[in-house]
Amino acid sequence: MFTDRLYEKAKPIWDQYLEHPFVRGIGDGSLELEKFKFFMEQDYLYLIDYCRVFALGSVKANQLETMTMFADMLHSTLNEEMDLHRKYAERIGISKEELENTKPSATLLAYTSYMLNKAQQGSEAEVVACVLACAWSYNEIGLALNKKEGASEHEFYGDWIKMYASDEFTNLAEDMKQLMNQLADDKPEREKAHLEEIFLHTSKLEYLFWEMADKKKMWVEDSNL
Repeated sequence: MFTDRLYEKAKPIWDQYLEHPFVRGIGDGSLELEKFKFFMEQDYLYLIDYCRVFALGSVKANQLETMTMFADMLHSTLNEEMDLHRKYAERIGISKEELENTKPSATLLAYTSYMLNKAQQGSEAEVVACVLACAWSYNEIGLALNKKEGASEHEFYGDWIKMYASDEFTNLAEDMKQLMNQLADDKPEREKAHLEEIFLHTSKLEYLFWEMADKKKMWVEDSNL
């Protein structure tokens, strides 16, 4: 399957996610709350553009079944994943207005601009390639952290782990993988290579997102800009 190929190519990058101090901090509960707060604010903005990519998928879909899948993913993100962010924000003292008025970091802008550009230029297959690394890798991280004793019961980070390790999110990630395989199945190698390039680039941007959150970095380090 095409997703097996993607996984093998991305594995060296994804292995670094679980070793990243931010992700390890979520798993063992040692992550500073201010770092998690920064992450949630930036990730909330990311999800807004993530939803726009799903909406583009519905527009570009050639079949009603595929259109419905994109619409379901959009609904799930808007009404479940983003709701988790709003609840977390409330628990750590961030108002909904503050959340929605968060200024985007340079890493966030690089990531979402790339996704939207590739999704707008490409077909429904490019749309899936743009969002697959995020959903799939978060599920992998959630499942891995959920195996750590006591991790899912942590006061702040437990709900985050349970969200991404849940059957519902696992099914969403599996649906996206299945759709990627379906759309890539009959494509020539040149187009498959392009989809792989998008997947690998977004995987690298995922790593940079963890790095940004860990350092609470809005822009270039040591810059007065």
